[in-house]
Amino acid sequence: MIRLWARLRETARLMVGVPSYDAYRAHMAEHHPEATPLTRVAFFRDRQEARYGGKNGGRCC
Repeated sequence: MIRLWARLRETARLMVGVPSYDAYRAHMAEHHPEATPLTRVAFFRDRQEARYGGKNGGRCC
């Protein structure tokens, strides 16, 4: 039941555009072990900027 809940939560996050930090860390460890991964906060900001256009991108006013 817990695995199902975790999977549903992950699916909901991906549906609204919140990428998985855990998946990012796993990818970095496997494909880029020499690089220092972003912190959780920096990762979130990076993904938001990529999605909405960076500083003040996507603002209506």
